[in-house]
Amino acid sequence: MGALSGQVAVISGASRGIGAAIARELGAHGASVLINFANSAGPAEALAQDLRDGGGAGEVLTYQADMTDEEQARGMVEQAFAHFGQVDILINNAAITRDRTFRKLTSDDWRRVIDTNLNSVFYATHSAVPHLIEQGGGKIINISSIVALSGNIGQTNYTAAKGGLISFTKSLALELARYKILVNCVAPGFIATDMLAVVPDNIKEQITNRIPLRRFGKPEEIAKAVRFLCVDGDYITGQTISVNGGMYM
Repeated sequence: MGALSGQVAVISGASRGIGAAIARELGAHGASVLINFANSAGPAEALAQDLRDGGGAGEVLTYQADMTDEEQARGMVEQAFAHFGQVDILINNAAITRDRTFRKLTSDDWRRVIDTNLNSVFYATHSAVPHLIEQGGGKIINISSIVALSGNIGQTNYTAAKGGLISFTKSLALELARYKILVNCVAPGFIATDMLAVVPDNIKEQITNRIPLRRFGKPEEIAKAVRFLCVDGDYITGQTISVNGGMYM
């Protein structure tokens, strides 16, 4: 029996990168997992099959929903509770970047990032909270970013959204503590995912030189922090756990 056996985790944006690593980690510890994807059906189904073949996870489902669409995001949460009868862990992970210096940033660049990285969290969480209260508790974990804490050139839209998640986490944690619902944030540093892969090599080298551990993080290292909150974080709420190789302290 894994530490999360009998529990259900819903993870947005989970077909690849950090979201997929979280699904693998929680599944490996016995959780049933709902893997959300917007467009990447192939990777999502492959991940689900890997979890099923691994034998450790409970039930594994994939669910297509554009998290920027309120009806779809809320529908995913409602369907998860209807199917499983419970959801113990909600991981708000879906995110995109549209990087440009502020003077070149378009209104569309702004809206797309805010919709995906911040508004989607409201939609999913707002739908989940009444159910979590009714069932007597649960855990909400929001995936923020190091740049929400440090700032970053060319990412005013992204930092606004990810910084908003940190403030959202603190306020919601205060409101929901009485219901035994814990709300926390994980702020990854620069992690070796598809999002980082598009960065030019010379910029990657500059970033690596600023990291005391002299390497990019792995998605699995973020997933372990999430798993800690899920398994051992019963007296932790309203916090942001930074996993960034010492780049920002």
